[in-house]
Amino acid sequence: MKTARRHDIDWLRVITIALLLIYHIAIIFQPWAMFVGFVRSEQSLEGLWTPMTLLNVWRIPILFFVSGMGLFFAMRRRNWKQLIGERTRRILLPLLFGIVAIAPLHMFIFQKFYKLPLGYYPHMGHLWFLGNIFVYVLLFLPVFYLLKQREGGVFQQVLGSLMSNPVGPLLVSLFFMLEAILVEPQVYSIYAETWHGFFLGALAFFFGYLFVYSGQHFWDTVKKWHWGYLALALSLYAVRYLEFQLEAPGYLMALESNCWILGILGLGYRYLNRPSGLLQYLSQAAYPVYIIHMFVMYLGALLILPLKIHPFLQFVAITVFTFIVCYLLFEFLIRRIWFLRPLFGLKGKVGKEVAKKIMASDA
Repeated sequence: MKTARRHDIDWLRVITIALLLIYHIAIIFQPWAMFVGFVRSEQSLEGLWTPMTLLNVWRIPILFFVSGMGLFFAMRRRNWKQLIGERTRRILLPLLFGIVAIAPLHMFIFQKFYKLPLGYYPHMGHLWFLGNIFVYVLLFLPVFYLLKQREGGVFQQVLGSLMSNPVGPLLVSLFFMLEAILVEPQVYSIYAETWHGFFLGALAFFFGYLFVYSGQHFWDTVKKWHWGYLALALSLYAVRYLEFQLEAPGYLMALESNCWILGILGLGYRYLNRPSGLLQYLSQAAYPVYIIHMFVMYLGALLILPLKIHPFLQFVAITVFTFIVCYLLFEFLIRRIWFLRPLFGLKGKVGKEVAKKIMASDA
């Protein structure tokens, strides 16, 4: 069964990863950066953190939602054996490679920055996200295939009817609010290698699949009500900012997170669901760039932070450095060398059409 390509979901993945890079660079200029394993500037830009707090409750959850949606579309074209094989190549292989070849790079730069003894132990670092996704695929695949076999049944009809009401998608937030109450994360927006991040990611992945499974009803609802969801999200952010100094109770932050995500999904579906050559390139680049961005960012900080310039100019310079170097590495190494491609989640062989484009770009 063929399914039309959802260009808006591809765009949201690209945009969210770009925002994630900027968010990580902003951490460098916070006084607490070292406590979360980042290199730290001696000149803080604490004012920069206020706009970052608009992102911190949804930047990671939306990627889990989108990953669950992506699995729905992948299941249209593959049986369970093919799907596990494909996810093993695209997720598990880059994760294992990253543990032995990528995470050590930014760890060594971190140690050099702080003049620490060089050392390394195997760990996922920022690639924890891939580990979670692979576990979710194995965990939920039996349920998802059972749902697929019962398409058109009572559950899908009830789900579709629920999602046709603007309150329907918001009801999903109850599960996220309950997670925050039960797990009680010390800091809601810290997801990496925590039980909070694992359970929240599992919920987002699961409901991302169900949103698409429910059919057109969900997309029509978020398209129509996206400004309402965003207004509610902004109101909850105002409460978080004014009443709780940006750290509201977890259940409120969970609700705010989902309101942002529903509004963004609606905006994307309304304005971004169209093909483009730029999207085709950026969509392929986003995953490798995510994998390599930490050591490139740390390298940029190592080179730029010693410069005697205003810290905001340092922030801009590290941002430009990170994006340019990441895309140069993607374009001239990862994309073109066949044995590197699968290590970064790309198909192993460069197709004829891609090869022609690469040759034409070099001409």
